Amino acid sequence: MSAQSNQYRLQKARSIHASFADNPGVIASPPLLYGGTFLVGAMLHGLFPRPVLPLDVAAEMGFAVLLVGVTLAIWSRRTMERAGTNVNPARPATTLVVTGPYGFSRNPMYLSRTLLYVGLALLANALCIVALLVPLMFLIYLGVIKREERYLEAKFGDAYRQYRVRVRRWL
Repeated sequence: MSAQSNQYRLQKARSIHASFADNPGVIASPPLLYGGTFLVGAMLHGLFPRPVLPLDVAAEMGFAVLLVGVTLAIWSRRTMERAGTNVNPARPATTLVVTGPYGFSRNPMYLSRTLLYVGLALLANALCIVALLVPLMFLIYLGVIKREERYLEAKFGDAYRQYRVRVRRWL
């Protein structure tokens, strides 16, 4: 094997390692965290059925919250895609996105997922699902958002710090 061949393999290995290292290292996929928590809540609701609100009120509120969540999710995703950066937090961020919904929230995708979760919980009218929102948000904050914030600050430096001062985390 030649020295040139070894050098090529070493460069390729470094490139692969760098692509794995260039991400925030979130604890799990956010859709998996939201979906998994919702499923656990639904199973608990099967064991301990407790409504949140009267059925007609829960349904109306659920549809309204769900509609806002879907709209925000689509807008957030399209804004990131137009900016040319990765939507998946397991992949490297290539651009700091500060326009569209990112102009009023640093986490519009998590805000939209939270609205989707609440909307579906209201449609299910399940207190157990709603109650699990508190530990879910704690998990999202520590296991996803804080890690993404550290990553973005390390990657984009002053530009991210200035953005963080201008735009609130949620609303």
